[in-house]
Formats: sequence, C-alpha cells, structure tokens
Amino acid sequence: MTQPRPLTIPALLAQSVRLFGQETYVVTPTDRVTYEQAEQRSAHIARWLLQEGVGKGSRVGLFFTNGVEWITWWLAVSRIGALAVPMSTMYTPAEIAKVLRLADIGLLVAASQVLGKDVAERFEAALPELPVQQAGHLALPAAPYLRRVVLTGEADREWATRWDGDTAAGVPDDVLAAVEDEVSPADLAIMVHTSGSTADPKGVLHTHGTVVRQTSTWPTAIRAITGSASPARILCAMPFFWIGGLLAVTGALHEPVTLLVLPRLDAGTALDLVEQERATGIVGWPAFTQRLREHPSFADRDLSSAPLLRDGPLDLAMIDVPDGFPIHRTMSETAGGFAFTDIAIVDEGGAAVATGDTGELLVRGIGAMAGYNKRERWETFDADGWYHTDDRVYRKENDPRLFYVGRTSELIKSAGANVSPLEVEAVVEEFDDVAQCVVVGIDDPERGEQVCAVVVAAGATIDVSSLAARARNQLSAYKVPTRWAIATSDQIPTLPSGKLNRKALRAMLIDGSLG
Repeated sequence: MTQPRPLTIPALLAQSVRLFGQETYVVTPTDRVTYEQAEQRSAHIARWLLQEGVGKGSRVGLFFTNGVEWITWWLAVSRIGALAVPMSTMYTPAEIAKVLRLADIGLLVAASQVLGKDVAERFEAALPELPVQQAGHLALPAAPYLRRVVLTGEADREWATRWDGDTAAGVPDDVLAAVEDEVSPADLAIMVHTSGSTADPKGVLHTHGTVVRQTSTWPTAIRAITGSASPARILCAMPFFWIGGLLAVTGALHEPVTLLVLPRLDAGTALDLVEQERATGIVGWPAFTQRLREHPSFADRDLSSAPLLRDGPLDLAMIDVPDGFPIHRTMSETAGGFAFTDIAIVDEGGAAVATGDTGELLVRGIGAMAGYNKRERWETFDADGWYHTDDRVYRKENDPRLFYVGRTSELIKSAGANVSPLEVEAVVEEFDDVAQCVVVGIDDPERGEQVCAVVVAAGATIDVSSLAARARNQLSAYKVPTRWAIATSDQIPTLPSGKLNRKALRAMLIDGSLG
C-alpha cells in the first residue's frame, strides 16, 4: 500500500527516520547527528515545550548559529505546530528588539554564547528593562508578548530560564504523538525575515504544506548541480535563519543528504570539513567560495570529492546557462523553489511576454507564501492572487528553468538603454585574469548612469585596458563598462546574508574609497 505523501514537518521527519534513520544528517566541527538522533533530541524538547504551554500557533524565536542545536529546536517547535521565527545572530541589539516586537514572539530560545559574544548581555542591551524581570514572568512594553527567554548554556540572570539536556521531559510520548497528528499542512510553520538594507525586515510566512512541497526537489537539484554520483555531502554555507539554509535543512529530510555546517564561515575550517568529510559540493554565496579559493591552503587540499569547488564557477547558478544569465536563485516568498508555484512573466502593462523575452516574474499558488506578517492580502497580492516579485526573468524554448536578469531596481539605465549587471559580470568573469566582477551604475550627467565594473584579480596584476578591449568584443557598446576599479575580495561589501551589497559598493565608488 502506498504511503501518503508527508505534508507537514513532523510527518516528513518521521518518514526520514523510518527510511534512513541511521544515516548522518548533520556534521559540525564538534558534533554529528543521525536522523534518528535528531528525532530523539527534538522529541525531548517538544515534550518540554508542551508541558510549558507552548503549542499550536505559539511564536518561538530561535537565536542560534548554524548547528545541531538550531536544527533540534527548530524540529521540536515544528513538531508541535508552533511557529518558528529564526533570528539572525548578526542582529544588533536594536534589531533584536525590533524583530521580537514585529514577530510577536512569546518564547525566545538562545545559546548562551553566540560567535564569542555573551547573549545575555546582548538581550539586555536590546531590552533595557530585562534585568529587573523574573524568569517565566516577563512583562516588557518593548516586546509585549514575550514571556520567557530560555538560554541553553550557563545562565546567571534572574530573567533567564535555563535549559539543558536533563531538563524535565514534560508530557508523555503519546501526548506528543497526538499533537503531531493535529499539525496540518495549512498550519503556519515558519516566519523568515528578509535580509537587505531596508528599514524594517518583512516577515515571510509559510505553511507546513508549502515548506515541505517546495523543499522536495532540493536533493535532486543538489545532485544535478554537483554532478556527483556519490551520496550527497553538502557544505551548507547559508545561514539557517534565512531561506537558503531552511531549504537545506528541510530538503535533507526528503532524502539522505549529509549537511556539513559551521557556526562561523571561516574558510580554513570549512576546507577542513570538506576534506575530512569528503564533501561533494557547496551551497553558498559566491563571495564565500571566493574566500575558500583564496585561502593559503586551498591549492594543497584534496578536493577530488567536490571538483566543482575547485574548477566550477563561483556561482553554481551559472552552471550550464546559455546566455550568461544565472538560473534564478531561491526566493523567500516561494520557500526556496518554483516547482509548485504558478508563474507568469509579464511586461509593464501586465501582458504575458513571448518565450525568450524578459519581463517581471509573478508567482502564486500553493508554492507561494501565505503572506507577510501583519500585512493584509491586498497589500501583498494583486486582485488575481499574484505576487509581483520585481525580478526580471525570461525562459528559453523547451527549458523549464527561469533565467535571472536582475531586479528592476538593479538595472542600469545607460544612454536610454537598460543594462543588466549580471550579463556584464558573466562576460568579465570568464576572463582568466579575473576572479570576481561586480557591476553597478553610477550617476552620470550625460548618460544618465555610467556602467562601472569592480574586479578582483585572479593573479598579481591586471590590465584594465585589456579588460575593456575584451569586453567590447562580447558586449554591445552601451553595455561595456566605462569605469573600472580594482579591489581585493575583502573590499567587496556583502550583506549579513552573504549577498553582494551593491548599494554600499556604489557608495564606495562615489566617495572614492575604491579608485
């Protein structure tokens, strides 16, 4: 008899334990767990949460670096139907306070130390009234729903509830099983806050059904991208608290995929893990792959298990692309995939464009988000239910993939024509003497915007005039950069997520920080 397809995270976890429970799920520099061990550890936490009154719909903040602890608490929260709210460990105290309030978090769970910093001190900086509060009875106008903060290590504060593996087990196993049976695909599972340089982060809400469906194709995609026939062992350099990391930790529940993770993205430690664990590939932003390749030990490493890490493009989205435009990456609003998402590509008037033509991407359907936290549907979706992404994409004939040209706000308007930074970057990065290229637009009184390329040399020197000449052989005249700057990879600014920070780079060029 065919088993029903799991459409909740607890059902998906149960299936993974049944089918490949002894396989290794997660490896860190100091710990490793099988799927069965992750199930057992998260069950212990889930039973305690239920005993403490946390249940369906409760909003639980998670403040951990990438690691086993993040995964077991996330699984525990998901198993009881509570809403997980992963929080960036790179948040400033002001950002912590803002997200606690915006997300209406009732329980906050955190490690006592994060990236070498004392978490209790950071929380007290975020919430100045916290030091006079009592554990389990918090009452803070700045975070009015917050009632308890749990620290999983040493905790010497009166306001902190301490947790360790020996904490009372809570409700019986049969109660947990009954709770898991009541978690439905329609229940909200997670709130992911978008990264970027905007004022308030947006909380993207996804149901269990959407998360499980949209991550189901991840293992197949990983194998296709890495080109390895060996069992997948992937270095995940994406933070778990954003969609790329969530895609990995949930995707690896569908099929056995071992995730190699680091609390801090250190290139040397990452290479140690890749070598020791025979990683078959990496998921991460190109900036971190460049840091790996620049590490002094890189040339001497045995990376035969992951050939693309040495020889492939910096950006895995650039593998097997016909026109130099990357395959569209994951989106927070579609839980990391497009497999179960209705798609339309439209022009400025809303009419569908022809195959091969570029337009704005619209999405809707069971693969799209439930909405943004504290926003009504009309503020997020149009009258026909479409979410307008502001992403410029196109499709090729008989090719299901979306090719990403850029966001409308990133296109450079030069002499009346639109220039995609990604197209120029793809051409320049093909040059042997270029390790990395980032293109931005700089205001120009004659052309509107000037195309400016910032390049990182692959060797000791680089000839800018030669770069320009070679670019002219492959690009229309209006796309060729008229301004060039040389930088080191450390000078290329990134957002906390690891994405390129084009706004900051543009500012550096304008103020002369980069020549």
